[in-house]
Parts: sequence; structure tokens; C-alpha cells
Amino acid sequence: MSKMSSKLSHIDSQGAANMVDVGDKAITRRCARASGEIQLTAATYALLNDGSPKGDVFAVARIAAIAAAKRTPEWIPLCHLLPLEKVQVEFTNDDQQRCVHCTVTVMATAKTGVEMEALVGVGAALLTLYDMLKAADKSMVIQNVRLLEKHGGASGDFVRDA
Repeated sequence: MSKMSSKLSHIDSQGAANMVDVGDKAITRRCARASGEIQLTAATYALLNDGSPKGDVFAVARIAAIAAAKRTPEWIPLCHLLPLEKVQVEFTNDDQQRCVHCTVTVMATAKTGVEMEALVGVGAALLTLYDMLKAADKSMVIQNVRLLEKHGGASGDFVRDA
């Protein structure tokens, strides 16, 4: 795991919000993977897995994740617009916990990382699942949205401890 920086890159020397200047940074291959989950009631989990909406629900959530990752600067004001090369979205069901895990991997060759794009993708996918299932269950909980790993760039690699 890489060490944490004590300096906040988006705050300038006067304490004002600041978009990071990446002009002098090298263009390198960047990759980030993030995940999160949505907890469901037993009835909603059964509905999701036993029947009709499963395909459409996951297809729409996958498209939402990809679209959101591509538009991250519109969600997070100080993010740079990046030419994303790949956004991969995976869903896995956890029968024991009655939840759906979402993992989003984003890749780009750019001057800055794609961590925020991966995190925004996860958020959009899980919010879309909530939206599509809320008629059956408004008590769903979105949780554990986190960066799992990132590679590339001057700050080096980060891999979350298991």
C-alpha cells in the first residue's frame, strides 16, 4: 500500500479550492477499481433473483455506471475530463448477506488518475439498482463504496488491504 500524503492537492497555499495543474505530468496508463454494495430485504433479493426484472435491472445499472464514469467532472467539480478507454462493470450476488456487489474498473492513458471515475461509476450503478427496485423496497442500503486499487502515475500503486 502506498503512503498517504499529508498535503491536500485540491487546496492551494491560501486554503482555497483548486483544480490541480496536471500540465507537467507525464501521460501514463492509469487503472482504478472500486466497489460497493446494496443490501436488500429477503423479499426484494428473491424478486431480483427469481424472476422478471433481473436482466433489465443489471443492464440499466451497467449502462448508468459507464455513463456516469464518463461524466465524472460533471459530478465532482475539480475532476479533469479524461479520455476513458475502458469502463468494466461487474455485479455479483451474495446470497448469505442478501446484497449485490458492484465493481467498476476504469482505464485511461492520461496525466491524472481514474479513481474518481471508478467510484462515481459504482455510485451510479448502485443508485440505479435502488431506483429500479424501490417500488418493492425503500429500505435498501447502499454501503461500503471504496477504492480497491489504483495503478499508474507519480503517486504509485495503491491496493487496499483485505
